Amino acid sequence: MTQTIADTVTRTGRTAAGFRASRGLTENLQRVLVDLIDLHLVGKQAHWNIVGPNFRDLHLQLDELVDDARGFSDDVAERMRALDAVPDGRVVPVGEQSDLAAFPAGLVNTTDAVDLITAALYAVTGAIREVHDAVDAEDPTTADLLHTILERLEQLAWLIGSENRTA
Repeated sequence: MTQTIADTVTRTGRTAAGFRASRGLTENLQRVLVDLIDLHLVGKQAHWNIVGPNFRDLHLQLDELVDDARGFSDDVAERMRALDAVPDGRVVPVGEQSDLAAFPAGLVNTTDAVDLITAALYAVTGAIREVHDAVDAEDPTTADLLHTILERLEQLAWLIGSENRTA
């Protein structure tokens, strides 16, 4: 007898054959997700409130950062759903679970913002590197997503951090 798609779906609506994230993989991806969401928010806070030398350049770089962080958070959340894990991007979990330091309220000098944003980028990439091997051991496909995110965020850390460097 020919098996139909309906035959592969259990009473709960889940496919019987699909790969599902373990608790550990889910927790690791949730950690990355909240850091990316927070990075997006920190980047936007800086974007609105920086003042000083190189304002326009940094303002535009922060647009790139915000767009990338937001896109990557969506990629991670959708990957979690594809693995039957449930992402949580609500404000309370993000605030409680993020590895990023709080960004100051009010106006921030561009030179200070560069250091704060660079530190935030390295906090996210550090967290990704901490979970990478466990993610790769369970799901190399998801590790590939982390590689893409790492490559771009480390590039942004270099580009933004160079604003304050001297030769």
